This record gives sequence, structure tokens and C-alpha cells, in this order.
Amino acid sequence: MGNVATKYFLQIGRITLILHSYFKKHFKRLKYTDFQQKKPFIPMKSTLNKTSDVNGTIVIELEKEDYQEKVEKSLNQYRQHANIPGFRQGKVPKNVIRKMYGKAVLVDEINKIVSDELGNFIRENKLKILGEPIADDSEEKQVDLERDEKMSFYFDVALTPEFELTLDKQTELTWYNVKLEDDLLEKQMESYRQHYGSYASVEEEAKDTDLIKGTLTEMEGEQEKEEGQVIENAILMPSYLKDETVRNSFIGAKVGDTVVFNPMTAYDNNKAEVASLLQTTKENIGDATPDYRFGISEVTRYKEAEMNQELFDKVLGEGVATSEEDFREKVSAELTRQFKSSVDHLFIHQAKDLIVEKMQDVAFPDDFLKRWLLETSSERTPEQLEGDYPRILEDLKFHIAKQKIVEENELKVEYQDIEVLAAEVAKAQFAQYGMTNLPADVLQNYTRSLLEKEETVQNLVERATEEKVIEWLKGHVTVVEKEIYSKEFNELMSEHSHTHHEKEHEEGDEGTASKEENEE
Repeated sequence: MGNVATKYFLQIGRITLILHSYFKKHFKRLKYTDFQQKKPFIPMKSTLNKTSDVNGTIVIELEKEDYQEKVEKSLNQYRQHANIPGFRQGKVPKNVIRKMYGKAVLVDEINKIVSDELGNFIRENKLKILGEPIADDSEEKQVDLERDEKMSFYFDVALTPEFELTLDKQTELTWYNVKLEDDLLEKQMESYRQHYGSYASVEEEAKDTDLIKGTLTEMEGEQEKEEGQVIENAILMPSYLKDETVRNSFIGAKVGDTVVFNPMTAYDNNKAEVASLLQTTKENIGDATPDYRFGISEVTRYKEAEMNQELFDKVLGEGVATSEEDFREKVSAELTRQFKSSVDHLFIHQAKDLIVEKMQDVAFPDDFLKRWLLETSSERTPEQLEGDYPRILEDLKFHIAKQKIVEENELKVEYQDIEVLAAEVAKAQFAQYGMTNLPADVLQNYTRSLLEKEETVQNLVERATEEKVIEWLKGHVTVVEKEIYSKEFNELMSEHSHTHHEKEHEEGDEGTASKEENEE
């Protein structure tokens, strides 16, 4: 194999990143595997040579005895299964096998050993690294697999900086308590009344939005056509009739009245609508239709639901509200609860600005991170990275700080937390469509389906963790509560989103990043 730089034959095992929630947003997919399961122990010498507080090189020294036995075992397996012309299976001379497969087997076994050792070393020494180790492929670090009895492999690593995070009651953060405007609450009440209303027969003159039922009889001149078509239980709504004259002939009509009209004229030659009225198919409708007489047998009108116990139960569940005042209060509370995620979002962004400011003097392995970012993102150019990096570093600082808060204060997310959050998510999703009173089994089944998706669970874990960080922050800074009406808060969120979007847009390639996040 000759002199080959390590990066060309070492498939480096993926290193668990403590910042995976951040990096998965910005890069294709965070490449990390599990080194939590202990690999077989192989005695060899591995060291970390620190060049600064945040930079270092892991050196793995390998001798022939570390891999020779494995190489020979693999070659024997090749020998047993190799199909080579001129030799019976399992009887191929070992020197032939070695000549054909020796180099590939040697590379593969060294690959496995060094990868395992790299992961073991990081795990056992509890190294908190940023990104992934990068093989040093400089000329002086290359190895000759055929000749070198001893080999050294070098991997540059970035170390998470050590720092103190001091937060106290001198620091103020704003917490928004969102209130619902009276007019918005009234609109919601009207929406519920509309949604839960129903059609009922009326004796009054028909309006354009009423449903008019009756019998359609085919005409010939002014007389019923002999053996002509008769359609029982025909139905129409005047507002859907395109011809104004025909439409007006139905508006004001009552039960017992008759209206003679031409369906093709009434619907402006729309064969699909004519076919629906005549209870046939569009293909059976010609270019013209005869006149029909519509004998009105019933006029039904949509009536809004009354503000009574029946409506309260349909919206909130049986017995949840027992009076109109109680109903309004609970609906208002439910609507304001839907702002929770946005309120959390603004609060955590305030915290981010505060923490990033406090960490402005914390040194980071900038050169390594830029190098790693370029190697793991083929779509990002060096010029783009230079523009992106300040913002990336801000996000990185904040996520490291959050991780520090979680670890030092033992903020643990239990499965019960995930279940509760999943139920809230499910309920909120249905509420968007006005479905606020779902049967318990429907909500439970949907919640269960959310918890069966790995990506969803991961997102819920991150969200639950962030909620615990928020609660911790509330106890360590001064929280200034501010009441704000929903319209003003929406404007505030819109301004925040616009500003945030502009910053991300300036970074470049944000569309790709968003796409990657959705794929996660």
C-alpha cells in the first residue's frame, strides 16, 4: 500500500457530540455514533497532547502485535470461502490469499482497531470534544503499512472550553403574560357558534344561503313533459346559481311555491353543477337542457348554536364549563396557552443574548471548527464560512452553556415529561382546526403515534430539556413579568422572526439548513 495518509484509509468512528442539537441544524446531518457501549480492550498506547486549553492531538501508537493476530484470522476466513480457479474451496495456499487480499485485510483491521481505540480513549477520558476528530495527513505523519513495525496515528481534536457561568438576581429577563383581546374572544365565540350550528326547517321566505328542497319535473313548453324526468328530493342553494334572474326567483320563495328555470342557464353552462342538480353524470348532460319546474317542499336554514350547556360541552367537554362566563374564561385561558411556545422562545432568546455576552472572552478552537465545518459541508465555501462563523459561534456558545446548566444542576428529562409534552403537542395540533373536545382515546392514540417516531421523540426531549433550562433560569435571574395583549405580542413575534430571518439569510445557505432540520 505504500505511504498513504491516514485520512485515506481510516474510517473514523463517529464521536458523540455534546452539541448535537445545535450542529444538526447547521450541517447536513450530525454524524455521531454510539461509543457508550464499551469496545473490546486492546492494550496500546494512546495519549492526548494539548497544544492549548481548547486544542489537542490524540496520538494512537500501534505495534504489529496489536493487529497481527486479527489479520491472520481474517486471512484464514478468506481462505475458507475464497473461490479461485485451479483450487478447491478451502484449499487455496495461504501465500496466494495473502498476495490477493493481504493489503486490504491489513487496512481493514487497522481501521477497526484505531477507530475503536479512538472512541474508547475519548469515552474513558471523558473528553468533551467539538465536532469530530480530524486525521492529521501531513507528510511527516504518514505511515507505511508494509514496512513500519510501529505506527502512530494523529487526530486533531477541539476541546470544549472550561468557563464559569455566573447568573444572579441583578440580571433581568422579561416574561410576557399574553392576554386575549375582547374582540378576538368574541370572534372565537362566533366561530364556535357557527361550527356547532345546524340546519333546520323554516316557514319563512327563502334567503340566498338557505337550502331549498323539492321536486324537479321536466317541462315541454308550459306543460309537464309526458314521461319526462322527475327528480325527487332535489336540492339547491340560491347563492350558487350564476344567473341573477334565476337566483332572484328562488329568493323570497316559500314552501308550496314553484319556479320554472333552465338548469344550464342557471349554472352558466357548468355541466358538473347541472349534473349534480339533475342527479346524473356530466357525460349525460348535453349542450342544452330543457326547462324544469321546481316544486318547493322545504326550506332549511343554518342556525348558529345557542350559547348554552350543549355548546359548552361540545367545545370543552361535558361539565367543564357550567355557565357562559365560565365558558368564556376557560376558552380565553385555552387560547392564551397556545402562546406558550412563543413566550418560551422569546425568553430563551433573551437568555441567549445575555449568556453570549457573558462568554465573549471565552476562547474557542476557531481554526479547528472552521476546518471541520468546511470538511463536513461540501456546499459551504470558505468565503461563506467566514460570513457565517460569528453567528455559528454565538449559537455554539449558547448550546454549550445550556449543556453546562443541565449537567451541573442535574436537570433530567424523564419519560413522563415526554409523554406530557407529546399530549400537549397533540392537543395543540387538533386545536388549530377547532377540535378542542376530542375523545380521550383519540387523543391518546395520536399521542402514542407521536411517541413511536424517533425524530419526534428527539425533538420532544430537546424541547423538554429547554423547558427545564427555562425554569432554572427563572430561579436564578430576576424575571420581570409584562402583560401584553395578543395582537401586540404577535407583532413582537413577527418583528423578532423578521430580524432573526434576516440574520440567518445573511449567513447564506440557510434554506439548506432549514431543510436539514426538517429532515431531522
